[in-house]
Amino acid sequence: MKTIDELLTEGVAGKRVFVRADLNVPLDGTRITDDGRIRAVLPTVKALADAGARVVVASHLGRPKGAPDPAFSLAPAAARLGELLGSDVAFATDTVGESARTTVAGLADGQVAVIENLRFNAGETSKDDAERGAFADQLAALADVYVGDGFGAVHRKHASVFDLPARLPHYAGYLIATEVGVLRKLTDDVKRPYAVVLGGAKVSDKLAVIDQLLGKADRLLIGGGMVFTFLKAKGHEIGTSLVQEDQLPVVREYIERAEKNGVELVLPVDVVVAPEFPDLKTKAPARPSTVAADAMPADQMGLDIGPESRKLYASKIVDAATVFWNGPMGVFEHPDFAEGTKAVAQALINSQAFTVVGGGDSAAAVRILGFDENAFGHISTGGGASLEYLEGKTLPGLAALED
Repeated sequence: MKTIDELLTEGVAGKRVFVRADLNVPLDGTRITDDGRIRAVLPTVKALADAGARVVVASHLGRPKGAPDPAFSLAPAAARLGELLGSDVAFATDTVGESARTTVAGLADGQVAVIENLRFNAGETSKDDAERGAFADQLAALADVYVGDGFGAVHRKHASVFDLPARLPHYAGYLIATEVGVLRKLTDDVKRPYAVVLGGAKVSDKLAVIDQLLGKADRLLIGGGMVFTFLKAKGHEIGTSLVQEDQLPVVREYIERAEKNGVELVLPVDVVVAPEFPDLKTKAPARPSTVAADAMPADQMGLDIGPESRKLYASKIVDAATVFWNGPMGVFEHPDFAEGTKAVAQALINSQAFTVVGGGDSAAAVRILGFDENAFGHISTGGGASLEYLEGKTLPGLAALED
């Protein structure tokens, strides 16, 4: 795929450059609680603006139902982008309507605009090729060139990700080029030992990637809510912990295959439990206790890996050569259940490995828990996209950027 550097060499002064970014930031009302995804696209936007392009930034935010919804407006993201750039950023209050057309037409060389949430238009996410294509046509009318830099959306066959690049000269932005380069190090040229740490709530979200990794990774460390399906598959009592009963047969098969393939499958030896799920708003004490992983009380819920498991997991990370981490080890948003996730993050920092934090909740945890982002090899902006790449899937947004 062609990159933004090639575009800059060709010259962009005076051209309208459509940048498909991922500004899908978490909001508390209109306050952005984590601006990592905005900062991730800054190098691309700044390079284009500095070269004299008229930059049109577009993104989705949340899951509106194909119609305008003030709760999902990109206005706060546009304002934050302007703060980070140190210059005014124009904001269009629609996607392809009069405001978008007028805002883009009013741009001077080197200026930046953000158009409203792409998902306010049903054509963005439509399963109908014609409806998606019609919306892509309207977006194409706003620009001369397309730059894909929303890695967190490249696994979606959406109009701005998949259909629009076919209608304009297209290039990969700095973020996508970096993300793809990193993921290739996890698939094509892996330094070993290769340890993968998987957490999060549902084992079903990670089945396909586990299936692939059982033939590629040396160690597979499991935590988060998904671990209790593994523990139950091994015959352990899991109390009132999260479990996906329908996934037990496939998890048992994975446990057997890991042993057969010589993949070290690491599960907790102890668990932090509480009588109920904690209150994440008040952060009220949750009455936690630590129990052996094979001796959980029937009336308790597992919410984090325990202290012995933290030591075990750290020992399996620190001497690895490559580590990929996707998913927290517990309910890290509550202080009583954050230690497992902290321990994994610190082990990545302490290791000499090439470390990749696979987006989503893991990336958020790194920032929320106060870790230095620069201490990790790479923090991905796309959890779902990273996982699907590792699964070996063709990602629509990357395929669209290929020539």
